[in-house]
Amino acid sequence: MRSIWKGSIGFGLVNIPVKLYSAVQSSSLGLDMLDSRDHSRIRYQRINEKTRKEVPYDKIVKGYPINDNYVILEDKDYEDASPEKSKMIEIESFVNIDEVNPMYYETSYYSEPETQGRKAYALLLQSLKKSKKAGLARFVLRSTENLCIIHPVDKVIVITKIRFAEEIRSSEEILTPDDVSVNKKELDMGLALVNQYSSKFEIDKFKDEYHHELMKIIEAKAKGKRPTIKKLKPQKASDDNLFDQLMQSLNTKKGA
Repeated sequence: MRSIWKGSIGFGLVNIPVKLYSAVQSSSLGLDMLDSRDHSRIRYQRINEKTRKEVPYDKIVKGYPINDNYVILEDKDYEDASPEKSKMIEIESFVNIDEVNPMYYETSYYSEPETQGRKAYALLLQSLKKSKKAGLARFVLRSTENLCIIHPVDKVIVITKIRFAEEIRSSEEILTPDDVSVNKKELDMGLALVNQYSSKFEIDKFKDEYHHELMKIIEAKAKGKRPTIKKLKPQKASDDNLFDQLMQSLNTKKGA
């Protein structure tokens, strides 16, 4: 793997030099956009809206619109905006990771210690495991400040980017059934159903079935064929009574 960032994790007065590597990869198919008339690939061009000519990549800058004009930003501007954090993942506090709402999670990176930081890295890793805590920090990646959780996964310290609170929309406009009452018999049945379907979290059991089936279709079409894909039909309850639906669900699970 190729590292995407070099810097340090700040742990009190201890600096741990690390490299970051992307810990995730896309499972989506690499499909190209084609012209349906001759199947030629479609290319995107960076066009100047005034001259209608293509702009070389090295001539492109970023600007912020103000009063019909633009303020142009340079690489140094991003660095100056956060000079002390540009190459530092500074742990600001330690938190219980189960207090972090999953809505905040974005993407994760593996951290690898440089030779001179291996001892301090091992100390932080063991401290996180023993305390069952996670570090809350911020750092700059690709000219953008990010909030992150620093947590152990097996023998590696993982940096997981999380969203800022302002990036989560309010749920006040969502219509919820807060005026609907659920009686004790229905709640007990619902809890029984939850318990019956409960299991240990084992992510390896779940595969990208859509990706797999689409690849079967692609491979078959490449041979001039098209496979027959078995469609799963959802089971419907015999009536609209909530209690009867719960009972049928329990019986179906037992039968399976």
